[in-house]
Amino acid sequence: MAPRNVVSIATGEPPQILLCDPDLTGDDLAAVEAILRGPRLGEGACVSALEKAFAARLGRASGLALASAPLALFLALRARGIGPGDEVILPAHGFRETGHAVLAAGATPVFADIDYWAGTLSPTKAADKITPKTRALIAANAAGHPADWPALRALADAHGLFLVEDSCEAIGSRHKAGEVGTFGDIALFDFAQPGVICCGEGAMLVTDDLDLSMAIRRLAKRSLAERASVSATTAPPLAVGMGEIAAALALSQFARLDVLLERRRGVQAMYDGFMQSFEGIKPPYIGPDVEEVHWFLYIVHLGTRFSKSGRDAILEDLAKEDIEAHAYSSPLHLQRAYRELGWKKGDLFVTEKVADRAIALPFHAHLTPEQIAFMVARLKDASINTGAGAAIY
Repeated sequence: MAPRNVVSIATGEPPQILLCDPDLTGDDLAAVEAILRGPRLGEGACVSALEKAFAARLGRASGLALASAPLALFLALRARGIGPGDEVILPAHGFRETGHAVLAAGATPVFADIDYWAGTLSPTKAADKITPKTRALIAANAAGHPADWPALRALADAHGLFLVEDSCEAIGSRHKAGEVGTFGDIALFDFAQPGVICCGEGAMLVTDDLDLSMAIRRLAKRSLAERASVSATTAPPLAVGMGEIAAALALSQFARLDVLLERRRGVQAMYDGFMQSFEGIKPPYIGPDVEEVHWFLYIVHLGTRFSKSGRDAILEDLAKEDIEAHAYSSPLHLQRAYRELGWKKGDLFVTEKVADRAIALPFHAHLTPEQIAFMVARLKDASINTGAGAAIY
């Protein structure tokens, strides 16, 4: 059943085709029930098992389960001593909370433009933004597509920058150089909707720097040895760890991650098939250096003749058909908190151009061929009603 807080513009009722729908099984329910029947709801064995399993999959030395990805990034920046007076380079496209974490840490976000095709941070444009104040570089695997990690890693190493790999949208994706989550000094994965692993809220931070891992852990939560007391602690932690209920649900899904990814790959294949020969709208792009992409959502790009208002008109047409589709990106640098730092329209030409024409279509394992065919047909009709667009390329 659709969530009651998500409604169709036309009917005021839940949309027939949801943007996301967690892929849960009886095993997931049993894992949560076991925690509810046990003596500990706070951090315990499930959290520890999830951290170890996640780090092991990626070959990283340490994993930290935390309340959310923005909090994980905030703590990592603090643990590295990055704050007021420091600059952090990042994209303005995609997962918005990365910029918010930089602001919360007191550092100055410096936005660099993206690659037109992949939607990921351009290493060349990032290099142009480096100053003596630059301390960190954050890049994302936007919508699931791996960034150019060899070039970004080389850039960070050449300038002594802390490299953050935002893999919140890309679990399982693979660049020719390796799986996402293996390139940054830290890598972040998010467990909120509409991700593959979904436990309501939560995140995983992985790193090979054990000193950094311990510093982040001290900032995040009290040690297990201190939890026998309600007051004793050796540090002022923020209490932003993950509880056992969320960890049990995430761990149960992680145990069948390859199955979850394969099910979504089948949905992707259906979309790709129906999107063929669709002039004026481009299906998701996969770069030549990418071995495997697991999409976060199915992102299509309208032709260059479409305007932002045209995109919005298409979204409204889809909503009238009870299809829950959304604009994929609202560029960070054009949002109020960043405009107050001096950013304005026109500063990031490619980011703005892509964002104005990117539509996120429903993407989850419960979609049927009939639903996908219906959505693509309605998308075609809506684009014709709005005005034919030229291919984005």
